[in-house]
Amino acid sequence: MIKTKFDAIIVVEGKSDVDFIGSFIDADFVITNGSAISRETIDYLKKASEKRTIVVMTDPDSPGKRIRDAIAAEVPSVLHAFIPKEKAIKRHKVGVAESDKETVLEALKHLIPEKSPAKAALTMADLAELGLIGQADSSAKREEISYRLSLGHANGKTLLKRLNALGMTKEDLIDGRE
Repeated sequence: MIKTKFDAIIVVEGKSDVDFIGSFIDADFVITNGSAISRETIDYLKKASEKRTIVVMTDPDSPGKRIRDAIAAEVPSVLHAFIPKEKAIKRHKVGVAESDKETVLEALKHLIPEKSPAKAALTMADLAELGLIGQADSSAKREEISYRLSLGHANGKTLLKRLNALGMTKEDLIDGRE
């Protein structure tokens, strides 16, 4: 089978993730060995980010978020690939290795930068006006947008950060543009 070449370092939690993704993607991988990401791994990613693109693809759960946040705090140029939780469950286990090839490839097509290269366009007031925060159905609306844009699970503050990182505008959200 011909593998898809991906010219970035993909950060995952474990060997099973590398075995799974590496079966169809030719890339360099860094394994965090679970949520206890070492100082050595963080330092390596900081140094590697000077010359290479770093993509974090952790499990869609709390430990995965902790790893993602720890890396992003130290490597601001990092890009995020989000696997939707509902597409990452198999045998009562949640993880990247429990997803499928199409889901991983889709996540890698929709990389989200940690920080916006441009000035933030959206505000919390915009999210409130659009019903994405402060209303009974806001959570469902955020989930729909997060799913459509491959943003991963997001509360209001996180959604705002990720939408601004993509350079999305209020008009984009109203029109349903991506």
